[in-house]
Amino acid sequence: IWNLFQITTNGTSGNQTFGITSGTSGCQYQGLVMDTRTQEFVASNMDALSKEIAQGKGETLDTFVELLQVEDKEGFKVALQENYNKLYASKDAQMADVLSNAATL
Repeated sequence: IWNLFQITTNGTSGNQTFGITSGTSGCQYQGLVMDTRTQEFVASNMDALSKEIAQGKGETLDTFVELLQVEDKEGFKVALQENYNKLYASKDAQMADVLSNAATL
């Protein structure tokens, strides 16, 4: 029920999207392409992305790597998988954590 409330609140109020697009959520990135579209994708797909990074394959992971415009897609997916514990340093990892940690790979 709590997750449903969060989804409904975030979806109807637009606060998450506003925070991401306006920069008030503290999202500052260098290196990889970290545009609004990428940020929103990661925020919306945290669970699936976590699972697929751990496995090293999957449609969500492929889309993530494509959005980042990485040249060596397969190599980057391997690097993400090998650094899973760094990307998701805590069980409460947020979108900004995942993106900033991915930018350091």
